[in-house]
Amino acid sequence: MHAVLVSVTINDREAAEKQVRGDVIPQVQQAPGHVAGYWTRKDDKGVSMVIFESEDVAKAMAEKVPTMVPDAVTLESVEVREVTARS
Repeated sequence: MHAVLVSVTINDREAAEKQVRGDVIPQVQQAPGHVAGYWTRKDDKGVSMVIFESEDVAKAMAEKVPTMVPDAVTLESVEVREVTARS
């Protein structure tokens, strides 16, 4: 499994949450190979981790991230990492 990690700066918390729940999550859930997704925040920083079955599908999703980021946030980074353990 591989994870797509996305870091953002949140410019408008209420609008960002609405867009993530209404637009981003449904798109991610429909992606091929989707396993699970988590969106977190602390103050004005957000980090999401979405797990996919393979590196290829994770890389394909990582390429789409810039077009999926809500208007209420600023994209800081996107990376693909191998999942080496889980509980």
